[in-house]
Amino acid sequence: MSEPKFEVQMLHDRVMIKVEQESGERRSSGGIVIPATVSETNRLAWGEVCGVGHHVRTVKVGDRVLFHPDDQFEVEIQGTTYLVMRERDLHAVANDRPEHGTGLYL
Repeated sequence: MSEPKFEVQMLHDRVMIKVEQESGERRSSGGIVIPATVSETNRLAWGEVCGVGHHVRTVKVGDRVLFHPDDQFEVEIQGTTYLVMRERDLHAVANDRPEHGTGLYL
Protein backbone atom coordinates (compact mmCIF):
# COMPACT_ATOMS: atom_id res chain seq x y z
CA MET A 1 0.00 0.00 0.00
CA SER A 2 1.51 3.32 -1.05
CA GLU A 3 1.49 6.39 1.17
CA PRO A 4 -0.77 9.28 0.09
CA LYS A 5 0.98 12.27 -1.47
CA PHE A 6 0.14 15.79 -0.37
CA GLU A 7 0.59 18.87 -2.53
CA VAL A 8 2.23 21.84 -0.80
CA GLN A 9 0.10 24.98 -0.92
CA MET A 10 1.44 28.31 0.32
CA LEU A 11 -0.74 30.32 2.68
CA HIS A 12 -1.58 34.03 2.90
CA ASP A 13 1.24 36.28 1.59
CA ARG A 14 3.94 33.61 1.56
CA VAL A 15 6.15 32.85 -1.46
CA MET A 16 8.21 29.68 -1.98
CA ILE A 17 11.44 30.25 -3.90
CA LYS A 18 13.96 27.86 -5.40
CA VAL A 19 17.35 29.52 -5.03
CA GLU A 20 19.57 29.72 -8.12
CA GLN A 21 22.99 28.39 -7.22
CA GLU A 22 25.96 30.48 -8.29
CA SER A 23 28.59 28.64 -10.27
CA GLY A 24 31.41 29.63 -7.91
CA GLU A 25 33.72 32.35 -9.12
CA ARG A 26 32.31 35.24 -11.10
CA ARG A 27 33.59 38.28 -12.98
CA SER A 28 32.98 41.92 -12.24
CA SER A 29 31.86 44.25 -15.03
CA GLY A 30 35.52 45.32 -15.31
CA GLY A 31 36.67 41.73 -15.86
CA ILE A 32 38.11 41.10 -12.39
CA VAL A 33 37.68 37.48 -11.27
CA ILE A 34 35.98 37.23 -7.86
CA PRO A 35 36.72 33.84 -6.26
CA ALA A 36 33.91 31.69 -4.86
CA THR A 37 35.45 31.95 -1.37
CA VAL A 38 34.61 35.67 -1.17
CA SER A 39 31.37 36.17 0.70
CA GLU A 40 29.40 39.36 0.42
CA THR A 41 27.01 39.91 3.31
CA ASN A 42 24.76 42.39 1.52
CA ARG A 43 24.58 40.60 -1.82
CA LEU A 44 21.05 39.91 -3.05
CA ALA A 45 20.20 36.65 -4.83
CA TRP A 46 17.87 35.59 -7.65
CA GLY A 47 15.47 32.69 -7.39
CA GLU A 48 12.46 31.20 -9.14
CA VAL A 49 8.99 31.37 -7.60
CA CYS A 50 7.61 27.84 -7.12
CA GLY A 51 4.48 28.62 -5.12
CA VAL A 52 2.44 31.60 -3.88
CA GLY A 53 -0.25 32.08 -1.27
CA HIS A 54 -3.69 33.41 -2.16
CA HIS A 55 -2.91 36.96 -0.87
CA VAL A 56 0.18 37.38 -3.07
CA ARG A 57 -0.54 40.04 -5.70
CA THR A 58 2.69 40.90 -7.51
CA VAL A 59 4.47 37.65 -8.38
CA LYS A 60 3.36 34.45 -10.07
CA VAL A 61 4.80 30.93 -10.25
CA GLY A 62 7.71 30.94 -12.72
CA ASP A 63 8.78 34.56 -12.08
CA ARG A 64 12.35 35.29 -11.06
CA VAL A 65 12.65 37.38 -7.90
CA LEU A 66 15.44 39.27 -6.15
CA PHE A 67 15.75 38.86 -2.38
CA HIS A 68 18.21 38.77 0.50
CA PRO A 69 18.98 35.08 1.19
CA ASP A 70 19.83 35.47 4.90
CA ASP A 71 17.25 35.33 7.67
CA GLN A 72 14.71 33.41 5.60
CA PHE A 73 13.03 30.11 6.38
CA GLU A 74 14.42 27.06 4.56
CA VAL A 75 12.52 23.88 3.80
CA GLU A 76 13.72 20.75 2.01
CA ILE A 77 11.21 18.93 -0.20
CA GLN A 78 12.27 15.80 -2.10
CA GLY A 79 15.96 16.70 -1.77
CA THR A 80 15.60 20.30 -3.03
CA THR A 81 15.99 23.30 -0.72
CA TYR A 82 13.46 26.12 -0.98
CA LEU A 83 13.09 29.42 0.86
CA VAL A 84 9.77 30.63 2.24
CA MET A 85 9.26 34.35 2.77
CA ARG A 86 6.67 37.09 2.74
CA GLU A 87 5.96 38.86 -0.54
CA ARG A 88 6.98 42.18 1.04
CA ASP A 89 10.54 40.81 1.57
CA LEU A 90 11.11 40.62 -2.21
CA HIS A 91 13.08 43.45 -3.80
CA ALA A 92 12.31 42.97 -7.50
CA VAL A 93 10.58 40.66 -9.95
CA ALA A 94 11.64 39.70 -13.49
CA ASN A 95 9.03 38.28 -15.82
CA ASP A 96 7.72 38.49 -19.38
CA ARG A 97 4.87 40.87 -18.47
CA PRO A 98 6.53 44.06 -17.14
CA GLU A 99 4.30 46.89 -15.96
CA HIS A 100 6.75 49.39 -14.46
CA GLY A 101 10.12 48.10 -15.66
CA THR A 102 13.62 49.46 -15.36
CA GLY A 103 14.63 48.83 -18.96
CA LEU A 104 17.15 46.23 -17.76
CA TYR A 105 16.77 42.58 -18.77
CA LEU A 106 18.16 39.29 -17.45
